[in-house]
Amino acid sequence: MKKKTNIFNKKKKPTLKRKPLKKKGPNAAWLLVFFLMLGMMYLFWYNSVNRQVEQINYTKLLTLVETNKIESVVIQEEHIQGKLKNGKQFECYVITSDKLWDQFKAKNITIEVLPPYKQGWGAYIFISLLPLLLIFLWLVYMRQNQSGTGGGASKIFSIGKSKARFFSPNTINVTFKDVAGVQEAKEDLQEIIEFLKRPSKFERLGAKIPKGILLTGAPGNGKTLLAKAVAGEASCPFFSISGSDFVEVFVGVGASRVRDLFAQAKKHAPCIVFIDEIDAVGRQRGIGLGGGNDEREQTLNQLLAEMDGFSTEHGSVIVLAATNRPDVLDKALLRPGRFDRLIEVPYPDLISRKQILTVHSKNVKLGKDVDLDKIARGTPGFSGADLENLINESALWASRTNKTEINIEDFEKARDKLMLGPERKTLILSEKEKELTAYHESGHSLLNILLPDTDPFHKVTIIPRGRSLGVSWSLPEKDKHSETKTEMLSRIMVLMGGLISEKMFLDEQTSGASNDIEVATKIARKMVTRLGMSDLGPITYDETKEHAYLGRDIQKTAHHSEKTSQRVDDEIEKIIKTCHKKAETLISDNKEKLEKLAKKLLETETLQAEEVYKLLDIKPRITHNWTKETQN
Repeated sequence: MKKKTNIFNKKKKPTLKRKPLKKKGPNAAWLLVFFLMLGMMYLFWYNSVNRQVEQINYTKLLTLVETNKIESVVIQEEHIQGKLKNGKQFECYVITSDKLWDQFKAKNITIEVLPPYKQGWGAYIFISLLPLLLIFLWLVYMRQNQSGTGGGASKIFSIGKSKARFFSPNTINVTFKDVAGVQEAKEDLQEIIEFLKRPSKFERLGAKIPKGILLTGAPGNGKTLLAKAVAGEASCPFFSISGSDFVEVFVGVGASRVRDLFAQAKKHAPCIVFIDEIDAVGRQRGIGLGGGNDEREQTLNQLLAEMDGFSTEHGSVIVLAATNRPDVLDKALLRPGRFDRLIEVPYPDLISRKQILTVHSKNVKLGKDVDLDKIARGTPGFSGADLENLINESALWASRTNKTEINIEDFEKARDKLMLGPERKTLILSEKEKELTAYHESGHSLLNILLPDTDPFHKVTIIPRGRSLGVSWSLPEKDKHSETKTEMLSRIMVLMGGLISEKMFLDEQTSGASNDIEVATKIARKMVTRLGMSDLGPITYDETKEHAYLGRDIQKTAHHSEKTSQRVDDEIEKIIKTCHKKAETLISDNKEKLEKLAKKLLETETLQAEEVYKLLDIKPRITHNWTKETQN
């Protein structure tokens, strides 16, 4: 039975050697002449710059003669070049006379006379035509250097050529068998493969294959490899280019590259053109001013014309594109006839994560205590690239401690590092700061354990990591696709636990609670303004849009009165204060347990979930922790 590989790893297969392209290189003789000319010009320039000869007038020459400072002179017609007694040189243009000769003789100046200078016509013509000759040689060199190179995008005379990389069918070894997960995306793309292989199957019923397919999803989930797998399955030529490769500082270059790309693609039809990060060139038009924006819009206009111009019959060009910003793409690009189909490549689910972990762990030595199924359950929201990095970081950590295999502790430390940052071993906390941190994190942990609608408690530590001085950590039992009102209120209560614990036991409040307060307020505002989970009713008061792939708000608008804004603020305050009061009551009823947990945390610095449950004599919730004790 063949093993599946992940969308982020390529299966190692013997690759067929491509025949080198026959291209006509530059003539060695031309190159030699060119560099010789360049060297001569440099020597002439260097000699003229570094020759230290002072240009003087006739009056100064007479002064130097009268003061007896000249040692020798060389006379050639009206040109005199002399040497002073201090070693310096000079030159002067004069009309020689008997009086000047007598003055030189009176001062005992050595005189040398040269015959008149005669320059041949050949040398004169050569010097005059030398710049033109150099330009001609350069043009010949560039023309020879770009012939036979296909796109030739790196040459100055082929700047309008496409930068797309071409892959012939026998060089693409990736197929759907090499792609783990994303089953729905593969099914949607299967139609493209069937069309490229058997177009008559669709034509007999009058069906038309989509001209363009847009792959969307968060980074790291395998959009690029999916596109290459389509080309591998269909055994057709494949052009790959990034959206930024079209954009250039020169006006008209982007549109020229688009024309050249599709001209090449039609010559190799049927084929696939893959444009990665298409949002770099396909952004909505009319949202900016200036030459740079105009150039990008010209490129987009040319892309729109090319996509709507080629045939949909057998032998056509199919365009695949990928982006994690479909919201900024121009509407004309997404209309039927261009990108007809939008396929989402989501984060891997539980089964896909298990497959991805299995693929990436094939070449590493895992210990017997490692359960990839439990690791997959403990990594919801991880992309395939994140899971690959997790395996690699675990292997690096095990290598650092000279282990012969990777244990579950290595995975634990690797995940802590990836999600929270490395341990800050050089950060020294005072006893007061340690105590405040211990009670703060104990407050979070106790509420997380006591409240039934929170994610299961995982561990707590007061070892500084990243920007935090301590962390109380919970992990979801399974993939969550929605959240209830009770769960959101429980999250706010857990966030309030650190602040309440500091005030109740140490009569103090630290700046460490600022992030907890900020997150709690965001949750409450979301409940009131977007989700209708308040006494104001099921009404949306905030049209802020949260980007599905970027995880942040991208637009903020409010269409309500100041009176309504005040009611919204009052409702948010009500939710926060109610949760704070409930959390305070729960901690007050379990004072002894929290104090016991904080003191134990000061001793050990880190406690796993099972250790906390045992310490507080609380029945543990079913969890999927990674530690060795949980597995037994």
